[in-house]
Amino acid sequence: MSARKVHLPLTGFRVISAEQYGAGPYGTMHLAQLGADVIKIEPPRKDGKGGGDTARAVGPHFLREGESLYFQSFNLNKRSLTLDLNSEEGQEILHKLVAESHAVANNMRGDLPARLGLTYEALKDVNPAIVCAHLSAYGRDNERAKWPGYDYLMQAEAGYCAVTGEPGGEPQRMGLSMVDFMTGTLFAIGLLAALVDAQRSGKGRDVDTDLLSAAVHQTSYPALWYMNEGDETGREPRSAHPTATPSQMFRASDGWMFVMCQLPKFWDILTDRLGRSDLKSDARFATNADRRANREELTGVLDTIFAEQPMAHWQDLLAGYVPVAPVYSLGAALDNPWLETIGMRDRIDHPDRKDMAVLASPIRLDGQRLANRAAPLLGADSESVLGEIGYLEDEIAQLRAKGIV
Repeated sequence: MSARKVHLPLTGFRVISAEQYGAGPYGTMHLAQLGADVIKIEPPRKDGKGGGDTARAVGPHFLREGESLYFQSFNLNKRSLTLDLNSEEGQEILHKLVAESHAVANNMRGDLPARLGLTYEALKDVNPAIVCAHLSAYGRDNERAKWPGYDYLMQAEAGYCAVTGEPGGEPQRMGLSMVDFMTGTLFAIGLLAALVDAQRSGKGRDVDTDLLSAAVHQTSYPALWYMNEGDETGREPRSAHPTATPSQMFRASDGWMFVMCQLPKFWDILTDRLGRSDLKSDARFATNADRRANREELTGVLDTIFAEQPMAHWQDLLAGYVPVAPVYSLGAALDNPWLETIGMRDRIDHPDRKDMAVLASPIRLDGQRLANRAAPLLGADSESVLGEIGYLEDEIAQLRAKGIV
């Protein structure tokens, strides 16, 4: 169980989030880990069935019926309130919460926030300083607003699949849902920026981001190369960098590793560390442009050298001198002792699994990782949250009987 004493900068801020699945919950989890009281609004069960964030039912690994390890990945440190936002009573509860909150977040389909009263226009009279943050697939103000959308679709449309993989191969997506994670992070940044301004001005606003915009924005410098010079970045063999050489994967005697000579000095250091200073004076490899033009030949030369020893040998020889890393399987990456050294693996208690392993936050405050607690069971905090805004026990029981919470 995490037990770290550190003042969290978002302590005292309350965020109401009508969220599900990955991108939105990923963003608000960072806010919760930084101290915000993130109240996750989830649909209540109907006739004892369903309900909750759809992520609770994503397999294949479950802690209990309707409680998945997948869900734990995105919802640490939050509270869960079941609430039917489609009902009049649900909207009344929402407004009471908004009156005592600082932000309302959602990652619904683009046409739904207005219908469910989650926009600044709908809530400004309840709380003029409320920040309403929206994450959708394609945005809320265009003809795609009603379109459902997911990470993989964005990778396809934003060009990622076309630049991933070996030249001549089939289009490939990235192995992880990076568009979800990038968009969730931008979502949290936008919310925090608007929150800072609302604290100064007393006026909130809508803040929007969407998966496709975030995905396109991450095309970064290749986008500018294409838009200004017509230079379209394609696939490179061995996942090589499009300009720096050698900056690619090489095969050691027992597996792959990535070596990155992004700067000319690293090429000089690499050849010296390998005992092959003669390569610096080879006309084929004298400059980065020469190495780029003769990359296939250079790859052959370095393959021959690296094949003589296992990855560990080359790590010991090059680490700290030349940017180098082993190409691990996911399991090997997570079992890497270095993660324990830097505190990136954490353990928390869950009602169904004591000492459950989770990833620590990548953010550190005062040199310390942020503390984690397990994601909430469905509706685990409904009574306490409703009690905080003035509902009595018998009123909560009536709301529960009517399927409002």
